[in-house]
Amino acid sequence: MDDVDEFSAAPVIAWLMYTRETLRHLLYNVRTTPNVNILEKCGRQKLELLVLAHNSITGVEPSYQKFPCLKSLSLSYVSISALDLSLLLSACPKIESLSLVNPEIAMSDAQATMELTSPTLKSIYVELISLDKFILEADSLESLHLKDSTLELFELIGKGSLKHLKIDDVSVIHLDIGESTEHLEVVDVSNFTIMWPKFYQMISKSSKLRRLRLWGVVFDDEDEIVDLETIAICFPQLSRLSLSYDLRDGLLHYGLQGMSDLENVVVLELGWTVISELFTPWVAGMLERCPNLKKLVIHGIVSEAKSHEECRVLANFTSSMVRLMRRYMHVDVQFEYE
Repeated sequence: MDDVDEFSAAPVIAWLMYTRETLRHLLYNVRTTPNVNILEKCGRQKLELLVLAHNSITGVEPSYQKFPCLKSLSLSYVSISALDLSLLLSACPKIESLSLVNPEIAMSDAQATMELTSPTLKSIYVELISLDKFILEADSLESLHLKDSTLELFELIGKGSLKHLKIDDVSVIHLDIGESTEHLEVVDVSNFTIMWPKFYQMISKSSKLRRLRLWGVVFDDEDEIVDLETIAICFPQLSRLSLSYDLRDGLLHYGLQGMSDLENVVVLELGWTVISELFTPWVAGMLERCPNLKKLVIHGIVSEAKSHEECRVLANFTSSMVRLMRRYMHVDVQFEYE
């Protein structure tokens, strides 16, 4: 009943009381008058998945409102204090997946940092959150996805089980995912400002990395570059590489230095924000370094109002790509424009 603006609490409570002993999945996405305390009504039962939206949670009592079977918890547009969120997580001894979307987090004067701890958590998704400090202690965490958020500090404390790291349009001054990143398989960073040496130091030991995506990344130091030699040597198992072309003051941030090939890369994604005459030679250089490539995807942004110069550059690029791909007949080429 997601489309209902507001629902009477009485029938909702009746449904919950009638079904709670056998209930496994509960998707609760509607406001009620008055607010229904889901934790009180469904705690100590067999609930395995809870999706809660447009609700408020106060006064969590982990000893009484325990969720012994809950594995997946999603909170969207939910009002909750940092302390209650921490207590709620501790009341879920088997939780594996946590999603937080635009939560209204109340911070007390004595607690300027949100600290969450879970030994069983494997996946966390955070979207539209604004905090000074967010510390997550999760020894079993395998997937971390931060999106559209503002954080002064984010710190992950764990035993190095992280496999998937995705950061999309996040503002964070200090990011720490720990030094044990040997198990990382996917790193996807987009619309993000990074200090490449520090970020690279975090992921440089990830020899199992299969997918690397650096898209719309702004370097903190404009003289910093990411060269293919470094990528090829540190990530020998890389099979999918995605880079967006960025040329500033004549400096290309993703350089073709070195001689090492990307032997295992079979899918290559390259794109531009502002196209220039140097884009085609860069694509050619990338193709030369991927001897076993099977698929090439070109992403481009085409403005509605195009000047004569923009049309000329785009036409030259198209002609150049036709000539270039005649040398790589075995590669499937795909263009995606926006």
